[in-house]
Amino acid sequence: MGVFQKPIVMLDFETTGLSPAMGDRITEVAALRIVEGKIVERFVSLVNCRVSIPYFITQLTGISQAMVDKAPPASEVVPALLDFIGNDALAAHNASFDAKFLLAESAMLNLQPRHNSLICSLKLSRRLFPGMPSYKLGSLATALRIPFHGTAHRAEADAEVSANLLLHVAQRLAQTYRVPSIHPDLLVSVNKLTAAKVPDFLAKQFSQSASTN
Repeated sequence: MGVFQKPIVMLDFETTGLSPAMGDRITEVAALRIVEGKIVERFVSLVNCRVSIPYFITQLTGISQAMVDKAPPASEVVPALLDFIGNDALAAHNASFDAKFLLAESAMLNLQPRHNSLICSLKLSRRLFPGMPSYKLGSLATALRIPFHGTAHRAEADAEVSANLLLHVAQRLAQTYRVPSIHPDLLVSVNKLTAAKVPDFLAKQFSQSASTN
């Protein structure tokens, strides 16, 4: 079982498009808190941003205009989400996408996220599992035999498989380097490296940890 030394919140948004700068908004959010190798807490909600849902988004996600029209407004969901995340490390698959929407939605309400670091499970997978035919979430789940429950392109299902992917990363590192747990800051550092530099970096980091214990 992969274990992290501190909690990590895995985030996933469904949105009306690719860019908040172009007026796209969130339609659904899921945030799952990972503690000691398990998902222990969930924040899941549809979001009413009072925008039209494009037909292709409904086809992709199954989220309809009627569903979001009945959902709580962003002015309620976003502050509650920020409180849920708190000061924990934040993670997402293709984290830059979710982070830009989190920042944009927060800014509209004059709020500021408080998470202490950002981890991208997509970048981690590229660096730690080289040679995969695809690094899309569903493809990784299949290749690594991670169960995918629920419906793809819905926030909770995607967040759950992303969380299990992150735990798979922790398990792989713990087994390879014979350490009991992984600090989230280590994953942040790996995100910033090229794939070629990762093996030497990890060997050095874990040898230093062993020498100080």
